[in-house]
Amino acid sequence: MAAWFPKVVRLIKKQNVYPVTYIIQNYNYSSQPRIIKNPTTASLKRGTGGRSSFNGIVCTVFGCNGFIGSNLCIRLGKIGTQLILPHRCDPYYVKELKVGGDLGQVYFQPFDLKDEKSIIKTIKYSNVVINLIGSKYETSNYSFEDVHVEGARRLAKLAKQCNVERFIQMSCLNVNKTPKPLLLKKGSRILKTKWEGELAVKEEFPEATIIRPSVVYGQGDSFINHYMHKERTVLNLHLPLWKKGEETEKWPVYISDVVSGIVAIVRNPDTAGKTYQFIGPKGHKLKELVTMMLHMKNEAYEFPFEIIDLTSGWKGLYSMLKVNLREPFYSIHPTLDLLYESLEFHHTSDNIDPSLPTLEDLGITPIEFEKLLEWNLSPHMDNVKLKKFQEVIPFNTQSILK
Repeated sequence: MAAWFPKVVRLIKKQNVYPVTYIIQNYNYSSQPRIIKNPTTASLKRGTGGRSSFNGIVCTVFGCNGFIGSNLCIRLGKIGTQLILPHRCDPYYVKELKVGGDLGQVYFQPFDLKDEKSIIKTIKYSNVVINLIGSKYETSNYSFEDVHVEGARRLAKLAKQCNVERFIQMSCLNVNKTPKPLLLKKGSRILKTKWEGELAVKEEFPEATIIRPSVVYGQGDSFINHYMHKERTVLNLHLPLWKKGEETEKWPVYISDVVSGIVAIVRNPDTAGKTYQFIGPKGHKLKELVTMMLHMKNEAYEFPFEIIDLTSGWKGLYSMLKVNLREPFYSIHPTLDLLYESLEFHHTSDNIDPSLPTLEDLGITPIEFEKLLEWNLSPHMDNVKLKKFQEVIPFNTQSILK
């Protein structure tokens, strides 16, 4: 009988069945131990780390099928996070995220942002909730206020009721109670409602972490793809910008850096209650950024280009006519987001608050926009012209992998 006792102990340790009394785990990312509010064996780490382990985090990601959400889910699954992914779309649009985590670690749950019962089903077992939901246009069912303010308030309130430990709200960099008007008389409603959404989340969940990113770029983004779209130009020769892009400054940040920052926030309890700015290493005039993209693309295409004023001349009027014709039909047939709200958002200069922490405070060094531009522009070239482009400016795969 005594000979069996050591074997039983080893078997228990191998199966990761520990007493419930071990409710405190030390995190290398925090100066204080993390106290588990619901002390069960399901709350404890299991495994040696990595995809096939469980790191003790059960995370619900709202907006999982978006540009940031799809990249974030893969990264979280890679470090052993159990993912609950609410979706409002057809399940086939999110099925690729299933392979982001190990077998049994990724769960899908349909939900509606106005239905509290469906939301509770997705967060009642989680200790981290991330809200990435945002909209760049309104529909008959959801206005900006419904999505950015009331939706965020509802998620934060229900997360608090379900005893969720961490709530992370994705906002944007230039949020303001009274945004500066450029093309719209009252300024951007996206920026205004995002500001109100931050206040609503703080009211319901005071320990929430707010993230304010600048424009996020990468393959499949809404920044490079916006300006490289054929319909964004006039006769494929002219690209209109407000004030020719000379009065707009942007600090673009790479998608990989944004995802790394969110993961660092999830794993570090000391980030609770703080507001972070996710920006690139340096600022550029919008005209400079667009010129870099067009110049690199036109090295292969060999046709001249010109940046013009969005609101002057017949070319500017032609662009504004396209915006007016696209506005009423975009929600029915979304292609290029050539909308007044999007143009207002794109041409608002980034306002950096030096008192707020950034990616560097999380131990992440953001990469410069130019270094990955050739890689991110490659989907906009066909094979013949891409081959010619590679002869002019070869791809530096080593810098991309780093």
